[in-house]
Amino acid sequence: MKDIRPADLDRCRAAIRTGSLSFHAASRLLPGAVRDPALILYAFCRHADDEVDEGPAKAAAVLGLRDRLDLVYQGRPLDRPEDRAFAAVIETFDMPKALPEALLEGLAWDAQVRTYATLSDVRGYAARVAAAVGAMMCVLMRVRDPHALARACDLGVAMQLTNIARDVGEDARAGRLYLPLDWLKEVGIDPAAFLADPTASPAICRMTARLLSEAERLYLRAEPGIKALPLQARTGIWAARLIYAAIGTQTRRNGCDSITRRARTGAGQKLRLMALAGTRAGLGLLMPQSAVLYAPPLPEVAWLVAAAARRAEQKGRALALIDTLADLARREAQGRAGGLGGGRQRA
Repeated sequence: MKDIRPADLDRCRAAIRTGSLSFHAASRLLPGAVRDPALILYAFCRHADDEVDEGPAKAAAVLGLRDRLDLVYQGRPLDRPEDRAFAAVIETFDMPKALPEALLEGLAWDAQVRTYATLSDVRGYAARVAAAVGAMMCVLMRVRDPHALARACDLGVAMQLTNIARDVGEDARAGRLYLPLDWLKEVGIDPAAFLADPTASPAICRMTARLLSEAERLYLRAEPGIKALPLQARTGIWAARLIYAAIGTQTRRNGCDSITRRARTGAGQKLRLMALAGTRAGLGLLMPQSAVLYAPPLPEVAWLVAAAARRAEQKGRALALIDTLADLARREAQGRAGGLGGGRQRA
């Protein structure tokens, strides 16, 4: 990898230690050639998320990130540790720009305080803020096979759905709603009323369970893709898969009440799951490859797979992103009654 200042890499490592405990734990099992660029990638994504989530002007933050990303791809990054390090990763691994742009589009949707009509729409959001990161991880491993990329995207979407299920109450109290609106309509729950007074009703708990069931389906679909990765990277990705799925398991143990309770995995549990990840990776060497590897990608992530595999131009997507950002800026310029709520990239 192109030379990176040791201080810049240390800054990225520190950002992950405090900002993403689950990824930090799993990353310890990745080989160094993948671990350091992955930490830089996650640090840049985390920094981008914080810029939008914590700033008072959401549109300006996303537009600023778009400009910073443009400079990174021009080889002229801003004089910031995350930007300098990410620019080196982009150059070394020939990262398709459509992938980090997808993340920015997801952040723009959060800044718009979008809601999602159907489960497919929620998966579309997860594609941007999480599956795009999974596709970028494959690029860091020099994996461009579309089947492996599709399974990596499955894993990213599964992780994001798990986090949404865990954070229903926290999000609602911040004015954010990621549950499919058609699910709420089915049981006669008004979204505005729920946001005003989030309650762990049986209906909401059932919706949380439905999200976790969809996540589990995708975790299982993702597993054959791990075997398609470089041998030394498999244990780390297995660890990520198991640790994030454990959040869903704990949410179920809490009765799918993520309004009054928040599922957590402790350090001891993470260590046990990391050991189990090594066992799963070892067993994979003895088993034939599953035909599930060749399942088509989710419709919501197919464009990410094409971009990462270098099979399609994504100019239309870039223009769509610019339109989204411009619309967001216009809305902020007109004034925001009550302020904009922000979301965060979570996987």
